[in-house]
Amino acid sequence: MPKKNNRKQKVLKPVLHIYCEGEKTEPNYLNGYINRYFPSNRRLKVIKIEATKKNTPKQLVEEAVNAKTAAKNNGLEDDTFWVVYDRESKQKYADALHSMTYEKAQKNQVSIALSNVCFEAWLLLHFQDTTASYNCYDDLRSNSALRDECKKRGLVDYDKGNKEIFNILKEDDITKARNRAMKINQQTKMSADSSCTKPFHWNQYTDVHLLLDAIDKLAEQ
Repeated sequence: MPKKNNRKQKVLKPVLHIYCEGEKTEPNYLNGYINRYFPSNRRLKVIKIEATKKNTPKQLVEEAVNAKTAAKNNGLEDDTFWVVYDRESKQKYADALHSMTYEKAQKNQVSIALSNVCFEAWLLLHFQDTTASYNCYDDLRSNSALRDECKKRGLVDYDKGNKEIFNILKEDDITKARNRAMKINQQTKMSADSSCTKPFHWNQYTDVHLLLDAIDKLAEQ
């Protein structure tokens, strides 16, 4: 008769999986945040920015849903999945595409950190309180204060691939961005047409702060 194994089974910590539309901007920011506030090696086991070749909201959500299903089948039902992507212009992504993607994520309990019109709307809130809306990334980069604010902090110019973007931010900047996002999201939602009921309808809007909250909660356990 085989000997009874009295050793305690190792309990696996839930893992937060993050899928980003951007190859550089979003991962650079999120890695900067994680490295600053959760520098221990332990966080590498509970927060994973997944490598992906997908670059549209629909593809990313589908990938996250498939990964969530696989995790559940392997007994990892407590793992959580987030997708980070931009609204972009309506010429690039129609409302119908966003609606289908949003509904699939909700149905499968995959969380979305969406920025309208782009991730830079979230970055801008670190520097100023603004309700200005923009048509696309190029519009925001050219007509907002983002580039000037970055230059004040020592960057030659704002560039999506710049790894230093998080390093120029102070702790107070991030707190302000969180508070501003909550306030502006509410204002935008309240002033929107009654037929506009989803985040991809609302400009200006970002809920990246909700992902940061999720990171904080998991990493501190």
